[in-house]
Amino acid sequence: MYTDDFISYIRGVKRYSERTCSIYGDILKSFLEFLSGNGDGLQTDDRTLISGLTAGMISRYMTSLHDKGLSPRTICQHISALSSFCRYLLGRDIIKDNPASKVRRPEEKNSLPVFYRQKSLEKYFEGSAWNAGAESLTEFRKLIDSGDRSESACKMIEELYEKRLSRLIISILFQTGIRRAELISLTCGSADLKRSTLTVTGKGDKMRKIPLTSSLCEEISLYLNAVETMLGRKRGFEEPLLVTFSGNGLYPVFVDRTVKKEFDGIEGMTGRKSPHALRHTIATELMDDGADIYSIKEMLGHSSLAATQVYTHTSIEQLKNIYSNAHPRAKRGGNNGD
Repeated sequence: MYTDDFISYIRGVKRYSERTCSIYGDILKSFLEFLSGNGDGLQTDDRTLISGLTAGMISRYMTSLHDKGLSPRTICQHISALSSFCRYLLGRDIIKDNPASKVRRPEEKNSLPVFYRQKSLEKYFEGSAWNAGAESLTEFRKLIDSGDRSESACKMIEELYEKRLSRLIISILFQTGIRRAELISLTCGSADLKRSTLTVTGKGDKMRKIPLTSSLCEEISLYLNAVETMLGRKRGFEEPLLVTFSGNGLYPVFVDRTVKKEFDGIEGMTGRKSPHALRHTIATELMDDGADIYSIKEMLGHSSLAATQVYTHTSIEQLKNIYSNAHPRAKRGGNNGD
């Protein structure tokens, strides 16, 4: 079907991420089920699909999504996916125009990025500091070398490993600002500890290098030693950098759960606890500290400056606080008199 061809196109030619391809595939499937008149996955042929690609039909589809309680942002995502599909068909002379471009999109609230305050993160890193040191690695090695495979020993080995892994996940996400998918795709060869750089493959397979602090380099090195001790062998450059206790690569839900678990109960860690919030946090801190917006754009791997400019909101808030605390008129409540 045209939908399958489209997904193959955005995956192979446009180099969209697997997550995006999966989302677009689900949206097209949802639209096909809407055309078929039910949600049981009944197949719709290409002819029925093309005849259903009208502005009126897409508008009715949007209304059905609204009736299901979907947010304006999600509905806009559906329109964007259908619009991309229509452009694909248009470029192959299968349709004559893009009906999705004629559909009015619901208004989205301009919500500001969720980010954490520096004090809250400091509390987290101070509380887990012991896990970053060489002492825990020594203890870990002793347990492995002891040959003790009792239930209690195995449980302790797993706990030590998972604490080190969890701490490193938070450290990398916060200090580099990389996306969850980029974290998962890191390999042992991605981290050049001698040059203190991390090579990241972002959206569209675009690669960028991010500098690493000496403390993060040490943390990664200790973690790599722990993995090699656990596996009993050295790992190749193409193997996943971060792995579960069973030795498998990370997956999205694992990373999400780790962030929620690590920040649970930390004072000031309110609202949504997610990997992306850590990305927002480092971007916000860099902006507040006066970092060049173009440098932040390159670090985050944004394709356009507009995506980076959202972080200027915190600088404005900081300026308001400075104004309120320091400006003579602000101190007097805005009065001109003495």
